[in-house]
Amino acid sequence: MKKSFIFSIILALGFATSALAQEEAVDQTAIQKIKEEGLNKSQVMQTAFYLTDVAGPRLANSPGLKRAENWAANTLRGWGLQNVALEPWGTFGRGWEVQKSYFAMSAPYYHALIASPKAWTPSTKGPIKAEVVLVKADSVADLAKYKGTLAGKIVIFDVNTAITTSFKSDGSRYTDEELAKMTEPAAPRSPNAGGPAPAAMEAMRKQRALRSQINDLLIQENVGLILSNGRGTHGTFFTSNGASYAADAKAVAPEVEMSQEDYLRLLRLVKAGQKVEIEADIQTRFVDSDLTGYNVVAEIPGTDKKLKDQVVMIGAHLDSWHAATGATDNAAGSAVMMEAMRILKSIGFKPKRTIRMALWSAEEQGLYGSRNYVLKHFGDPKTMALTPEQAKVSAYYNLDNGTGKIRGVYLQGNEAIAPIFKSWLAPFADLGATTLTPRNTGGTDHLSFDAVGIPGFQFIQDGIEYNTRTHHTNMDTYDRLIEADLKQAATIVASFVYHSAQRADLLPRKPLPTPAPARQN
Repeated sequence: MKKSFIFSIILALGFATSALAQEEAVDQTAIQKIKEEGLNKSQVMQTAFYLTDVAGPRLANSPGLKRAENWAANTLRGWGLQNVALEPWGTFGRGWEVQKSYFAMSAPYYHALIASPKAWTPSTKGPIKAEVVLVKADSVADLAKYKGTLAGKIVIFDVNTAITTSFKSDGSRYTDEELAKMTEPAAPRSPNAGGPAPAAMEAMRKQRALRSQINDLLIQENVGLILSNGRGTHGTFFTSNGASYAADAKAVAPEVEMSQEDYLRLLRLVKAGQKVEIEADIQTRFVDSDLTGYNVVAEIPGTDKKLKDQVVMIGAHLDSWHAATGATDNAAGSAVMMEAMRILKSIGFKPKRTIRMALWSAEEQGLYGSRNYVLKHFGDPKTMALTPEQAKVSAYYNLDNGTGKIRGVYLQGNEAIAPIFKSWLAPFADLGATTLTPRNTGGTDHLSFDAVGIPGFQFIQDGIEYNTRTHHTNMDTYDRLIEADLKQAATIVASFVYHSAQRADLLPRKPLPTPAPARQN
């Protein structure tokens, strides 16, 4: 299917208000300036370099995140933005970083292991060299046989998994057919949909309880190190946390996450009765001098006497996981949003409305940065008690789906905005951005705004290698970024912000959400 045919389908979408809407004004002169600056004079890769290679991993409240936040704030000031600040949003908890990380199999032969400490887990007691012991427990009673046998040992667990060969590329872009499919309304959800069946939930609860009791035993036994099988293939593993970041978190044993290839090799050897030894030296550091979380905020102030108190917001989360440098998740989105602000400043734009950018923290732990910002400034989704500021925000635009270029916008059920965005996307059809879908998308910071009735949008992006190779993995590095895609994305974001700031009226809104019901204890 040709792109021109898809675009004609999109133009003809039967959104409820499309037929009645007048053509939305588009400033072609401004778009040409934005394209020239964004596509031919871009600084987005330089920004991404500083946020990844220079700042390092940016786990929430870690020294790496602090480096990135301070660099971003100083850079934004240097570009001439105003009201730049590291704005506190509340208590998060301890920061954490890896200071040394060495793992290798030393017997039956030497082999360097692909692995990383789990976030917020402690150091080993100096360099260790110990035998790998398999722990198998299907119930609490099974744990008794291990008492008094695990001190100083390295523990591995049995897993029922195998690596299968895939004949699909890790990377992909949306096809014309897939984009056309996205323009259709989502299928109605089954009344029983929404989560695992009760039996599955009960099994998961029991498994978590058993694992907690196993961890208690391992602490009591004073094990040297726990090995964990990381999801992923070809040396890629998806990382996670092995302990809480709370200041009063329960103690845990040192634990590493490994590539499946290395983990399964160790497991096969141990199960075959081969003596396996590992040498390791892990040094991690907890940072508890400041438990507060911060967002980076910056503005281009509005100039119209009547409209300057109204706001157009853009944002992306700056925090990442720790096994790499968080390039596609989400230095890419942060660099694009910073670049959009730079583009608008560079072309001398004097917006009618104020333009505000935010780089969020602790998104990975539960959208904490954006949720608490919204709670402070705009309202409480639990009660729908809203502030006067809430009515003055025209829209919030978010980017957090990797390095892929923008292909369109998720309308988040806001059908009235379809004809407006249709006009704003039209000048970028040649760059591959044509699709409007009425559907919702989840999992990132635009939801914090949508929850209090502010039009919040995530752009549709090509997936590239996001879910197969980079998202939360040890491979999420600068080298996975696609320069042309980031330039395209920053240019489109800048144009959307320009037109949102200049249009006569605020963007249309959906009806306010219903307040979240109080939980029954």
